Amino acid sequence: QAREEIKTLVMDEREKARRVDRLTYVVDEVGQANLKASEEETLKQERELLGNAELRANLADHAHRLLYGAGEDDKGALDLLNGAAQALTGLEKYDAAIKNLREQMDGAIAQADDLSRELARYRDSIDHNPKRLAQVDERMDLIFRLKRKYGDSIEEILKFAGDAAAELATITRSEERMTELKKKESELLKEIGALAAELSRARKSACEKLAREIENQLKDLGMDKAKFGVALERAADAEGVEENGKRVAVDTTGIDRVEFLVSPNPGEPLKPLAKIASGGETSRLMLAMKSVLAVADNTPTLIFDEIDQGIGGRTGGIVGMKLWALTPTAQKRDDNPEHQVLVITHLPQIAAYGDSHLKIHKEIVGERTITKVGELNDAQRVDEIANMLGTATATTRKNAEELLAETKSQKEKVKSKK
Repeated sequence: QAREEIKTLVMDEREKARRVDRLTYVVDEVGQANLKASEEETLKQERELLGNAELRANLADHAHRLLYGAGEDDKGALDLLNGAAQALTGLEKYDAAIKNLREQMDGAIAQADDLSRELARYRDSIDHNPKRLAQVDERMDLIFRLKRKYGDSIEEILKFAGDAAAELATITRSEERMTELKKKESELLKEIGALAAELSRARKSACEKLAREIENQLKDLGMDKAKFGVALERAADAEGVEENGKRVAVDTTGIDRVEFLVSPNPGEPLKPLAKIASGGETSRLMLAMKSVLAVADNTPTLIFDEIDQGIGGRTGGIVGMKLWALTPTAQKRDDNPEHQVLVITHLPQIAAYGDSHLKIHKEIVGERTITKVGELNDAQRVDEIANMLGTATATTRKNAEELLAETKSQKEKVKSKK
């Protein structure tokens, strides 16, 4: 964040002057408007009332005249109700049962009288104020123009102006702020440099141990002569941390540029792992590395293809056990229950170690060839392992059953030790 702010501060003086003018204009224009967050809705309501003042007065007056009347020749509803009340009073003299109706009529007259008074008060309170209407229109026009420039609402306009004011303050005190930021950057680089150096020392001490352990794993996997190494390099960076009087690049992983090196065959120099051509060798190298780093590995899915290339049955069994050892079943890890290991193999000694066995085959449907994948049950698995051992016969089936039984026994021994 310190560096980002420094980049903002370091700008051409002419550009800075233009930016200051622009920001000052925005801050002044919005400030002079003295906007209130909810005033637009209030203005709309006031505009509706003022703009329809005459119509509202006419409607209220008309309703009042219909109730109260406008003179001797223009009777209103109250006059008619009073006439009806007089008739009911006369009727009550002859029929006492009409009393309830007469009382209801008295109530209706009282209510109509109240309504007529309220309408008169409302009519007389209506503000015919063209001057105020013009002021409201002018204010709404100002808000409309500001919205076109700075946002779709008053809240957005105020935020835009606030951001402009903050940037203006930063630019106007840029020299002071630059000094603060440079000091902060220097302190942070020292702190980061110390942590990165500590991490680098830890890596150096771990590199040799890691290389020896991976080489031991490779021996088990049929790569007896393979050599493994770890290169820790630095990249120059004028804005990086200081190390031995030089500036080197640093990121979230530290100052080291880590590269794994391997020499699969005697007499060959160590080369970057990425340049190893053989798919089988790459898979076995990855298996060796994953076996050593299994405890710390949280990769959701590991896929090994061609890992059986160039190895025989005995080594295949070792490879199979190491592959199975990477699974949550073998490690009894609860922190990554969905971790899985997928292996594509033609070696029965490897396939026998799988907790599940999937078979991939092709079928012709109509004029199309489709690929299907299905999980084998126990009997189907015996048949498939027998086919992988050779032509399916009673002997190869028996060998397949023995191989599956042996791998199951080996897996149970490992699990019992956990």
